[in-house]
Amino acid sequence: MKTKKWLGRIGSVLAITLIAAACGSDGSESSAGECAVDEVDGDLALYNWAEYIDEEHLAAFAEEFDISATMDTYESNEVMQPKIAAGNSGYDVIVPSDYMVGILIAGEHIQELNQDLLPNLSNISEDFSNPSYDPDGKYSVPYQWGYTGLAVNTAVLGDDYPRSWDIVFGDYADDYSGQITLLDDPRETLGAALKSLGYSLNTTDQGELDEAQALISDAKDNLAAFNTDSSDELLTSGETVIAHGYSGDMFTQFLETDNPDDYAFFVPEEGGTRWIDNMAIPFDAPHPCTAHTFINWLLDAEEGATLSNWNYYGTPNEAAIDGLDEELNAFLTDPAVLVGGLDSVESIADTGDFETSYADAFTRAKG
Repeated sequence: MKTKKWLGRIGSVLAITLIAAACGSDGSESSAGECAVDEVDGDLALYNWAEYIDEEHLAAFAEEFDISATMDTYESNEVMQPKIAAGNSGYDVIVPSDYMVGILIAGEHIQELNQDLLPNLSNISEDFSNPSYDPDGKYSVPYQWGYTGLAVNTAVLGDDYPRSWDIVFGDYADDYSGQITLLDDPRETLGAALKSLGYSLNTTDQGELDEAQALISDAKDNLAAFNTDSSDELLTSGETVIAHGYSGDMFTQFLETDNPDDYAFFVPEEGGTRWIDNMAIPFDAPHPCTAHTFINWLLDAEEGATLSNWNYYGTPNEAAIDGLDEELNAFLTDPAVLVGGLDSVESIADTGDFETSYADAFTRAKG
C-alpha cells in the first residue's frame, strides 16, 4: 500500500466558495519571473496526498539540489483548499485533483506557471496537455491518474460475479452483508450510485441525485463501513470481500499479499471515475524557483517512472512509460479493468453551487 487519497472530497463546497470570495488574490501571475531553469531559492515544502511519493524519492531531489525537502499530507481536496486560500500556508507545491484545480484558479489561489522554467513539459502526453479544468495548462501540470471502481476477493466470490455496481447496490450484495465498503466520499460514492442508475456522475438534476441518495441509503445495511482510509487493507485481511476504492491503492495492496491472483479490480460496466491529480504552486509560495525546479525534475522520464513504480498509478508522462514496471504496465492496459470501455468513465467536474447538494445528499444517505 503506497497511495492514499484519504477521504477523497469530503466537506462543504459552500465553505470553499465563501473562502474563494473572501480570500481571492491578485497574485495569480507567476512569481518566478526572475528564476532560471533548475534554480532553487530555498527549501521545498510539499503539500500532498498521503503516501503519494516515496520519501526517499523526495530526499533524492533535496540532495541533488542541496536543499531540504519536507512534506505535509492532507486527506481531501477540501482540507487542502482553505489552507491555501487563506494565504501564508508556507507550501511551495500542492497536488489538487482535476475539479479542484478549477476552483483554485477561480479563486486566484494558485499562480500561473512560468513554462520557460519547465522544459520537461514536452514529456507530457498529448492526452493530458489541455485538460478542461485548466486549458493550455497555465496553472497546473498533471501528476498521476487513475480510476475509482470496485475490488473483490475472487477466492470468495469466484469468477462469476456481476461486473456491475449491482454487487454493492443490488440484491447480490445481500449475500455478503457486512463484508462491503464504500468510500467515505460524497462525489465518489454518489457518483457510483449515479452511474449505477445510468446518470452522469456530474449531474445537476436534483431528482437524479435524490435517486442516488436513496440507493446508498438502501445499501447501507449491507455495509461494513463507509471507509476510505483502509478499504484495501480490510479487503486483503479478509474482513471484507467487496471494496469501493482507487486503482493504485488496490493494486499495490494485492501485490503485498501471498496470493495476488485472489483479487481483482475493475470499473463496473455502467462506468465510474477517471481522475487526474496535478501539481500547482500556491499564489504566495515562498520559494517559487524551487517549486518550478521540483515540478520540472519530476517531469523527467526517469523520475516520472520512479514515481509511478512506487505508487502504482498511471503516469501522464509519456517519456516515463518505457520505464514502468511490467506488472504496472499490464494492469494499466488490462481491458478487463474498464469493463464498459473508455467512454464509460468520467472525470469529476466542479458543479458550482450544486456541490452543496452533493454534500447534503451524502450526509442524509449515511444517516
